[in-house]
Amino acid sequence: MIEQITFSLNGKPIALEVEANRTLLWVLRNDLSTTGTKFGCGLGDCGACTVLVDGRAEQACTLAVRRVQGREVTTIEGLAEGDRLHPVQEAFVKHDALQCGYCTLGMIMQAVSLLTYNPRPSREEILEEMDGNLCRCGAHHRIVRAVQDAAVVMVK
Repeated sequence: MIEQITFSLNGKPIALEVEANRTLLWVLRNDLSTTGTKFGCGLGDCGACTVLVDGRAEQACTLAVRRVQGREVTTIEGLAEGDRLHPVQEAFVKHDALQCGYCTLGMIMQAVSLLTYNPRPSREEILEEMDGNLCRCGAHHRIVRAVQDAAVVMVK
């Protein structure tokens, strides 16, 4: 059923007439051209599609767009402020916390969510939180170091 869905995307108001059961992932990519949110498994298991909804990490591939009605959605495109990267993005660059890069955007979004609600996570808490974001290239140690580094920068 077509419904009018309104929400904020990266700080800007959005109003769409859309099939309310469509996933947020496909609305973001196909209707709103925010292609940083990637399709991975389509089951919410890999984390490639991670976005923030009201500051919390959500899997856009399993989230019906109607569930973001009236909420704030942030994608990777909304993290940087002008030319200044978000501290998590800077840490991922500094620590070369990527290889192919496919999982990186979802990893960054998951890390931002973690550090927003737990500004001083232990290594174990980082591992537990990031466990749902899969990386096939083996950059896990660099990813953990990047999250730890970003935590230090963000609490200053």
